[in-house]
Amino acid sequence: MDIDHFVRRWSDREGGAERANASMYLLELTLALDLPPPDPASATTAHNDYVFERAVRSRLDDGAGAPRRIDLYKRGYFLLEAKQSRWPGRAKAVEAAGDQAEMFDGHSGGPRDAGTPRWDALMRNARKQAFDYVRDLPPDHPAPPFLIVCDVGRVFELWADFTGTGRGYAPFPDRKSYRLSHADLAAPETRALLRAIWTDPSSLDPTRRAARITREIVDELAVISRRLEGQGYPPEDVAHFLMRCIFTIFAADVGLLPKARLLALLQDCAASPASFVPLFNDLWSRLNDPDHGRRFFSGFGAHVPHINGGLFSDARVLPLGEPELARLLMAARRDWRQVEPAIFGALLEHALDPGERRKLGAHYTPRAYVERLVELTVMEPLRDDWRLAQTRAEQARDDGDSAAAVRVVREFHRALCATRVLDPACGTGNFLYISLDLMKRLEGEVLETLADLGHPESLGLDTIDPQQFLGLELNPRAAAIAELVLWIGWLQQHYKTHNGHPAEPILKAHGNIRRRDAVLARDAAGTPTRPDWPQAEFIVGNPPFIGGKDLRSRLDPGYAEALWSAHPWMNESADLVMYWWDRAADILARPGSCLRRFGFVTTNSISQVFQRRTVERWLGARPPISLAYAIKDHPWTRASRDAAAVRIAMTVAVAGRQDGVLFQLAHESGLDSDEPRIELSARSGRINADLSVGVDVTRAGPLTANAALSSPGVKLHGAGFIITRAQAAVLGLGQRPGLERHIRPYRNGRDLTGHSRDALVIDLHGLEIDTVRRDFPEVYQHLVSEVKEKRDNAGKLIGRDANPRPTYRQNWWVFGEPRVDLRAALDGLPRYIATVETAKHRVFQFLDATILPDNMLVCVASDDAATLAVVSSRAHLAWTAGVGGVLEDRPRYTKSRCFDPFPFPDLTDAARARLATAAEEMDALRKRVLADHPDLTLTGLYNVLEAVRAGAPLSDRDASVRDRGLVLILRDLHDDIDRAVAEAYGWPAELEASQIVARLAALNAERARDEGAGRVRWLRPDFQRPRLAVAGRAGDLVLPEVAAPQRAARPTFPRDRYEQPLALVAALRDASGPVDAPTLSRAFSRGGARIEPRIAQVLTTLHRYGHVERLTDGRYVARRAA
Repeated sequence: MDIDHFVRRWSDREGGAERANASMYLLELTLALDLPPPDPASATTAHNDYVFERAVRSRLDDGAGAPRRIDLYKRGYFLLEAKQSRWPGRAKAVEAAGDQAEMFDGHSGGPRDAGTPRWDALMRNARKQAFDYVRDLPPDHPAPPFLIVCDVGRVFELWADFTGTGRGYAPFPDRKSYRLSHADLAAPETRALLRAIWTDPSSLDPTRRAARITREIVDELAVISRRLEGQGYPPEDVAHFLMRCIFTIFAADVGLLPKARLLALLQDCAASPASFVPLFNDLWSRLNDPDHGRRFFSGFGAHVPHINGGLFSDARVLPLGEPELARLLMAARRDWRQVEPAIFGALLEHALDPGERRKLGAHYTPRAYVERLVELTVMEPLRDDWRLAQTRAEQARDDGDSAAAVRVVREFHRALCATRVLDPACGTGNFLYISLDLMKRLEGEVLETLADLGHPESLGLDTIDPQQFLGLELNPRAAAIAELVLWIGWLQQHYKTHNGHPAEPILKAHGNIRRRDAVLARDAAGTPTRPDWPQAEFIVGNPPFIGGKDLRSRLDPGYAEALWSAHPWMNESADLVMYWWDRAADILARPGSCLRRFGFVTTNSISQVFQRRTVERWLGARPPISLAYAIKDHPWTRASRDAAAVRIAMTVAVAGRQDGVLFQLAHESGLDSDEPRIELSARSGRINADLSVGVDVTRAGPLTANAALSSPGVKLHGAGFIITRAQAAVLGLGQRPGLERHIRPYRNGRDLTGHSRDALVIDLHGLEIDTVRRDFPEVYQHLVSEVKEKRDNAGKLIGRDANPRPTYRQNWWVFGEPRVDLRAALDGLPRYIATVETAKHRVFQFLDATILPDNMLVCVASDDAATLAVVSSRAHLAWTAGVGGVLEDRPRYTKSRCFDPFPFPDLTDAARARLATAAEEMDALRKRVLADHPDLTLTGLYNVLEAVRAGAPLSDRDASVRDRGLVLILRDLHDDIDRAVAEAYGWPAELEASQIVARLAALNAERARDEGAGRVRWLRPDFQRPRLAVAGRAGDLVLPEVAAPQRAARPTFPRDRYEQPLALVAALRDASGPVDAPTLSRAFSRGGARIEPRIAQVLTTLHRYGHVERLTDGRYVARRAA
């Protein structure tokens, strides 16, 4: 269909059935735009990913009610809600007495700044309906980046949220131009915009273009930085000099300085480099002068503004040569108005040398990830506050009290301008800048509402400015850059919404970035203590990533000991970030605290044992805190060539006990670029300390039945213990009697999952040093040289003689951790079970008892093939995935969380025989194919098995692995084991993983009670029973509480007319189902018929503005936050 014909055909068309017209309009739109039309809808919704009338189930009624229908939906792209306004006097009529075109500017055909109140209400209601649909999408559907609200034949509203959470939709591209008229479709740029939404919505993410520009500029400036440092200038001086250059260029782009004349000046300096220092020293000195008369700069032939803020108080200019000035000129020619202020963070990363970066644990955080956390931590509660204020203002306006409506909106604005955000590890200010940026956008909505009410924003209102955004930062360069980042971000927002320049001085020295340590201070006596943090309503940030085991080596001497002294309740294995988490939790839980939420980026080890102890302590405290949001495992995009590639977690905490939303990674791509694509799915419920939802498996305790059987392998503390077979012969193997008992095969994780080194290890456990020297002199000399007195290439002592632990120095000829208990458990067994602690695939196998396992192998002292079958089963793998940790993106198996609490099934003789047969065949098959085909590996077999199960196409190489590795037989054996184990538990074989974990958690609690009563189901009774007394009553597993119904006191209906809508929304949320006005009136003390008319009136207003939903039978239900 021709686009001009389409525009004429639908212009000012009115009336008709909304659903029929909407579908026809949108179908013809896709044809006119040369886009594929929606697919025919299926009877089930599983494949309805691009259809009209996509059905979703409302969570308002737990999905039990009739399905709701999205007018047009394309999974992962957009969600469209269509309405059709009509002439006055009919349903959905607009208020205007004349044509609908009154809502549009006659010159441009675009929408005016505001439509009529009824039309605004129609569009607002449709918008909220679209927001609700996002909430109701299936859990595995990511929130679409675009929401489109369409008044058929008249208007498109565009709303975008590129964070993937569906909680930050904002007008796109901004509030000035987010509405497109039907007539705008004639413009090529409008059609290109809609095509991009249909085909590649992420290409419209403004941060993608900003990231590209930022990267290019940083590359230019980083060369200047490195060359200046190479000439001997201190890095801090270089950083401050470049900051002055950067702001000067930015000021020219926004019109504070004449850009053409600045470019000409730089061009002249490049031709004559000696002129650069005096010219720019003169310019910068004048920018800092408060006297207007002294601010005439001859280089521009004009006065320059007063900048202040301390930026130009030091006007030193470092000399640049022609190549550096050419690069500065190239950077100045860029469009700096579109630059992401996070450029300064990237610049600092380039300026820091690798040694300093390791010391500080510094990482650059991509904007998309920062925005995701800021949305959940800061913006969601502020938007909730704004919705409540809008509800009160709408009620006041409907009652004809415009003054009250203005008062409500202004009260919210004042509160917004007093809201403080603290980043206690602010670095170069990315989190603070994003918070400012998003809060300024929200302020734009508030000011627009005031303008609609007849009160323009210029009437002496406060405004959001950088002094609300507080930071703590130890690095002085980073702190200075953070201050500049905030001012540039604030100025960017100013020029998006204002025509003139800010009042002078342009920058102000608020002192909101404080240069100090956030987790360690010393009192007057020099005693380590915790420092105070500035008060704030929100805390958000990305504290340093340093593992607990590395604190001593990566921080200044004595710092780790002082940190532990100031925080005696923290376990010494906790990562450094957990000290920030603990401090924020302490502030949040205090009675009367102004802190509303805190959110941190951490390493994904937060869900592992040593880190989650901090979270467990606060979730179980009195008063408790809860996790409102969590992302357990999230990729981290490198923003510079030197930035570390890690996996992260995000947590957002609130005071009190409440359910939360756990986001899980659904899809990721482009992780090696500045434009990552991340899709998240969501689950709701109580979030546990291990960042799971559902039964709190962290409370599952160890079972006596499994005791004394599992252990990590030996920990050498000296690579010199490992030798080759050739070295063993030189050391006397085969010549020294008895040495064969002390040189044994040795295996680590790579030996099991990849290709074995066939290594040997010297194991002298149980021998005295005099015996070693007398009976095995060659071994003795080898260990003295390679373990005891070992030195590195620089001659530094690194052997046992340098170890700080006396026992390691004194017993240098034996392993640091010889695992005495494991040796006792393995004594007499011909084989045992082992798995690699951290591996992509969780695989268990038998090892010969002569093999000594490395510390990164987890061993089970059992030669029973039925036990091998159970730990290899889907039931045990689901359990380990639920309770175990993750290192980067690889699952981690720990005996204390994965094996010790696991409740094995009670096996009949027949079940045991069936499982043993399958496990023996599986273990033998794997060993045989790996021996027959030396190029194959265990990881390779399971990679292909995973692809086969997923139905993925196989490459020629993978097909070869499948055939030579007998992978299909391996699959069938695993399936047999899974079915047999499920049958042994008495469970259906098709249970979901979450259901399996819940049942195992309940079984753990049951077994703990049995063991407390003396009934223990030993795994190896002959070994365990003589050694272990039956433990006392084990702690019961705390399952989700089901509160007994209680009759609560009925609330009083508010006297304040503008508090009444809030009371009704709260009552509807508390109701067990839909209710009508008479029923709702009886929910209030002294209510009933007396307040029923007012309740009916308020419900009508709430429905009109989309705050509640009216069902076809006249009853109401509340809309709940997505």
